[in-house]
Amino acid sequence: MSAIAGILNLNGEPVSIEQSTGMMKALEKFPANDIQTWHKDNLFLGCHAQWITPESIGEQLPFYDYERRLAITADAIIDNREELYQLLQIDREDRKKITDSQLILLAYHKWGEESPKFLVGDFTYVIWDEKEQKLFGARDFSGSRTLYYFRNASTFVFATTIEPIFTTPRLQKQVDDLWLAEFLAVPDMNDTVDTSITAYKNIKQLSPSHTISIRNNEVKIERYKVINCDHKTKFNTDSEYIEAFRDVFKTSVNNRLRTHLGVGAHLSGGLDSGAVVSFASRSLKEQKKGLHTFSYIPPKDFVDWTSNSFAANESPYIKSTVNFVGNIEDHYLDFEGESPISEIDKTLSINEMPFKFYGNAIWIRGIFEEARKNNIGVLLNGGRGNLSISWGPGLSYYADLLKKMHWLRLFNELNLYSKTMQGSRYRLLPEIGKIAFPTVGNIIHRNQVIEFPDLINSSFANQTKIYDKIAQYGVERIKKPYSFNISNSRRKHFEEVFPWNATGTIGTKLSLYNSLWKRDPTNDIRVINFCLSIPDDQFMKNGFNRALIRRATQGYLPDNVRLNQKVRGIQAADSIHRMKHEWDAFISELELVISDSLVKEITNISLLKKALEVLKEGPKPSLIFDLNFTILFRTLIVYRFIKKII
Repeated sequence: MSAIAGILNLNGEPVSIEQSTGMMKALEKFPANDIQTWHKDNLFLGCHAQWITPESIGEQLPFYDYERRLAITADAIIDNREELYQLLQIDREDRKKITDSQLILLAYHKWGEESPKFLVGDFTYVIWDEKEQKLFGARDFSGSRTLYYFRNASTFVFATTIEPIFTTPRLQKQVDDLWLAEFLAVPDMNDTVDTSITAYKNIKQLSPSHTISIRNNEVKIERYKVINCDHKTKFNTDSEYIEAFRDVFKTSVNNRLRTHLGVGAHLSGGLDSGAVVSFASRSLKEQKKGLHTFSYIPPKDFVDWTSNSFAANESPYIKSTVNFVGNIEDHYLDFEGESPISEIDKTLSINEMPFKFYGNAIWIRGIFEEARKNNIGVLLNGGRGNLSISWGPGLSYYADLLKKMHWLRLFNELNLYSKTMQGSRYRLLPEIGKIAFPTVGNIIHRNQVIEFPDLINSSFANQTKIYDKIAQYGVERIKKPYSFNISNSRRKHFEEVFPWNATGTIGTKLSLYNSLWKRDPTNDIRVINFCLSIPDDQFMKNGFNRALIRRATQGYLPDNVRLNQKVRGIQAADSIHRMKHEWDAFISELELVISDSLVKEITNISLLKKALEVLKEGPKPSLIFDLNFTILFRTLIVYRFIKKII
């Protein structure tokens, strides 16, 4: 609930007032309920506090425990407080007033460097262990909050954001070539695969699921959490799975309603955010509180050009959810007059680094700002739902039945699927066969290979050895139509730490600017563990994909949303429409970009020139999903970032 900062002089010299004051001053752009610091000899800890939970009001942070000789500064909301009360033997009269940072401190005192394993929530924190003369820090498993640091022979400096670290004497802003190479070479929405580096040379970040300790001038970084996909949960009946899911999901949602301020939620027309909203609204009604929902819709003059299987404007489904669930004050935001072009500099300033989510940046920032206007302290979302609560292996599940020769079950499921989709059960068999036997499918469709363009300059790529590096993380630039295994992809997603790092980066910084927290119940480790442990047939049942959440929300969501399997919301489809009035200026800037000497050193200019010719044909709506547009827009973002810091 705070921006934290600190300095440990490894050479033993006292921390200068000028440097500690400079760090805290760099945080003044964020609103604060309180600002506190703690000094002792060669150590400084600071906290720019935003009071979100009831327990945080008036909290002393940094906090020094004289009995245990431990000091802490923390940016944290802990969700498994009830469990920790028992494990840490907290007296009943102390439970309501004990802060999250004090729970973390007690956890460290009991379990030491193993303590993050016992914490559920969104957090980064740093503890000074005076007895051991050790600095210890941790970041939550998915990186929901950020922690950056700089180290040289004489000092270790850390902060929630990057800017305060640059108050360190003689530390200059320089672009990190390896980070930049990863950004350009990684084809998907992940900014990089190496989460320990940043866009700035010499500025590192603590990776999700990792701890850091500094003792005797030695730095040790370790991963403390690897999500295990092998544990299995088995019940006797389908209803038992639904009951168990509702129990763990309700706990996750309720834990994230803990604020003395208002509660809001992102709401689309789909299942994930709808499930979060429906559970939250019921619990808030019991507390005699209402729920605000914030929904992004296209401008009024936008004409949906996408196919009938997509909905660029999900407001009919959203309103259906709002009316069915009740206890909701709904807000619909079209951000008229804003465009991906006008958003670049705003989001660069907030994010502190280049980004790839340019199609959604307007509403991501805008909803935070609108929530702040409505005095929201917690902003719920269902961002990780596709891989947890609403997981659905789709045709891959049917292909698995085919390979295992479970033909009767396959026939029954296809029969039910054909009824829900109102089509022949046999029309899917060729596609299922190709998924089951991908070698055959790839031979038949060998002309459908997708290769991400070589955006990075070949010399720059060789210099950084970037393709070898990203290959070590399983990142593929060439994708065959039937080489993708959706279950393996899901497993890999939870085993790696990089898939959600960019989400945590923008979420942390927007929360600081708007003094509210983004909370995702679908990203709760307890929910994830449950969803990973149950059989795939719970996610594919009675002809429905994503079957677990559909059954679990019976009575919670309207059937036209809950059972909708034909139309999906599509984000960013209005992006080019928003850019029409500035298209010529956009093209002119791109021409300037690809003529820049520095851009020529890092990108494939001949490729960019060919892509620009495609864009010169005019602002076609479908360009937002065209790789030519993708590589040019990413290059433009990098260009503007570099020009800001050199």
